Amino acid sequence: MHAAWGDASSGDLRPAGRGDPGEALLSWADQALRSDRALRSDQMPHLRWMAQVHGAKVLVTGVAGDAAGLARPTGRPVGRGTPVACSGLGDALVSTTPELAIAVLTADCASIALGSSEGVFAAVHAGWRGLVAGVVGRAVATMRELGATEVVGALGPCIHGECYEFSEADLAEVAARCGEGVRGRTSDGRPALDLPAAVAASLAACGVGLVPGRDACTACDPGYYSHRARGDRGRQALLVWSDQTAS
Repeated sequence: MHAAWGDASSGDLRPAGRGDPGEALLSWADQALRSDRALRSDQMPHLRWMAQVHGAKVLVTGVAGDAAGLARPTGRPVGRGTPVACSGLGDALVSTTPELAIAVLTADCASIALGSSEGVFAAVHAGWRGLVAGVVGRAVATMRELGATEVVGALGPCIHGECYEFSEADLAEVAARCGEGVRGRTSDGRPALDLPAAVAASLAACGVGLVPGRDACTACDPGYYSHRARGDRGRQALLVWSDQTAS
């Protein structure tokens, strides 16, 4: 698995529409993929993303003829024209297809890259509602149904506890799902959700090892978009692709 996280310096990466990723997302994805020196120019993957809904729906995306009987991607690879269209409504994308790169967009929520040695990989968008709904567990279960054995995960920039004041009622709901370790305090001592701890607990519950990703608080660091801290409308992205692309 390869993963790349963007930041605000790349501009607002929100897709322009359901079938149109927008030039900013395309340009950033192209640069991220070209940083993978194992990729030849004729192996640049197609791009897939989803319309995120803060839930737990998992979408499996691939090409016609694979075991899942999935829809054939249309368009041309990133960097060479129109990419694959939006995969649908959901909060996790899973694939076994080396010809695809998958993306999620965030501004405070967690972006999680998942991979396995079998070439099954995933990108997960996880806010607190998605964590409570079980999006991480569903994504991992889907990967295992597709042949993954040992799964590893990496967490990207998200809002951290010192900046994430939370109501006691909502905090209790997350703690009931993810454990008491998700309870934190803001920098001024108010109840807070420790989102990285909630992600780590969700991964551990699925037997997924956590490997280094990109550790940054989107609220504290002005280099990232934050809806909660600054009311930003822009989004940064996580891109995940298979390390078996060049095989």
